[in-house]
Amino acid sequence: MKFVRTASLGLIGCLALFAFAQAASTDGGNGGGFKKENFNYSEWARGRFSEVVTVTNPQRFIYLAGVGSEDETAAVGGKILHTADVYAQCKYAWDKIKRTLEKQNASLADIVKVTTYVTDMRSMPDVGKCRAEVLGSLPQPAGTLVGVTALAWPGMMIEVDVTAVRGK
Repeated sequence: MKFVRTASLGLIGCLALFAFAQAASTDGGNGGGFKKENFNYSEWARGRFSEVVTVTNPQRFIYLAGVGSEDETAAVGGKILHTADVYAQCKYAWDKIKRTLEKQNASLADIVKVTTYVTDMRSMPDVGKCRAEVLGSLPQPAGTLVGVTALAWPGMMIEVDVTAVRGK
């Protein structure tokens, strides 16, 4: 999963650089108010990776990376909640996504892209049910489901990347 996470974070970095290049090319190179901010809400993630990256200009892009069922109150990472229950892990991950977006003054309705990583493709029905319950009647974002051999922590069965877009 390190490769997948690195690739995902690399892609996000490329998108941010592309956004900066676009802003710089349209206003004489001063960045046009382009702003990139990194946020961490879980203590254990600090210094390891950004849980949220936002890019503003002209819209505000919000990137959530690798949201899973990690216990976000733990000072040391790796404690996975709901081991052996992909549905419960999915519900917990989406609850974290919702709460994290709210901290960014955004909501589930602002999500434009979801990438879901699972360690067992046979869990697709549970993951689909979870996502349908969470998003309800909201417009469905673009989505990708990827099967991987392992995720960041032992016992983690699902991990979700989200991109949301808000007006300034």
